[in-house]
Amino acid sequence: MLLFTPGPTPVPESVRLAMATPTLHHRTPEFEAIFKEARERLLKLLGMDECVMIASSGTGAMQACMLNLCKSKALTVNAGKFGERFGKLADAMDKKKVELSYEWNTPCSVADVENALEKHPDVDALFIQVCESAGGLRHPVEAIAKKVKEINPDIMVVADGITAVGVEPIDVSHIDALITGSQKALMLPPGLAMIGFSSAAVEKIGAGEDYYFNLASEIKKQQKNTTAYTAATTLIIGLNAIFDAIDEEGVDALYANTKARASATQAALEAIGFSMYPQTPAPSMSTVFDEDAEAIRKLLKTNYGVNIAGGQDHLKGKLFRINQMGLIPVYESAWVVNAIELALDELGKRDFDGTANRIFNEVYYK
Repeated sequence: MLLFTPGPTPVPESVRLAMATPTLHHRTPEFEAIFKEARERLLKLLGMDECVMIASSGTGAMQACMLNLCKSKALTVNAGKFGERFGKLADAMDKKKVELSYEWNTPCSVADVENALEKHPDVDALFIQVCESAGGLRHPVEAIAKKVKEINPDIMVVADGITAVGVEPIDVSHIDALITGSQKALMLPPGLAMIGFSSAAVEKIGAGEDYYFNLASEIKKQQKNTTAYTAATTLIIGLNAIFDAIDEEGVDALYANTKARASATQAALEAIGFSMYPQTPAPSMSTVFDEDAEAIRKLLKTNYGVNIAGGQDHLKGKLFRINQMGLIPVYESAWVVNAIELALDELGKRDFDGTANRIFNEVYYK
């Protein structure tokens, strides 16, 4: 079965083997050396001044940023399940908030953020997704962050890059916290969250908030190559292994290959009659709206050995989402679009003639 859901993604064999080595105690020089290597490589990938790794899902990192970086009022952008989650986190912590809401295919605009900040000068933190994976949408995060800093450089810009880090280059010039998770482009099992910080974010965190999600205590400990609490030792060993795999061709090649697969997949799907759902598609996944999405997904899984994701909430049964994150062999992506065309034939929607595979290869290799 080919796993093409946008998280969890497949774990490469080299990474599985690295994580299968004997367990190390986390309070030892041996593990500190492993942690130091992973931390340095993570800082390089994120392009930030500081970083932490937390034994949690990505939601834990989102909560940690809400707790530690928002002191007065949050501005949240809701264009899907994960933007909605930032708002729910603010509510759960009794943080004052203002929310910008959009259809799941519509990106946030710079003008909307500017207007919201003019109406709410007490906002001290913006929370937004780089890619809102519920609909495969790419927000113009870099432009929004730049405008926020022009309005008030003290506002913290928190970007959820869980389905963007390791997928595409992200300009972090005006971003204060960049969140990611292990089970996406980094192709690890779930359970390790990572956050990159600007120096301004570290200063605002100060003594930190909360107990487990106190970012100040984690930063202090991780600067010494250890953690405040039990480290996710196996996942951090795996993180070094996936960095080794990426380094074989380089991160620029990873970005280029991901973009090429996404472009080829989109062209192939459009050639057989589909349209992309988001107005600004993210390269991390290819998202299509179709009333027969659930029937297509079922045929792919049962007849063609391909597992892709569907939609949620009001889009349940009406979307399918094809992962592009990670070190994906191009022949697997070519098979996915071929299988979708075969499924359309089975459903009586379109005769199979090999168009999807042909267009995919023409676009990818041109």
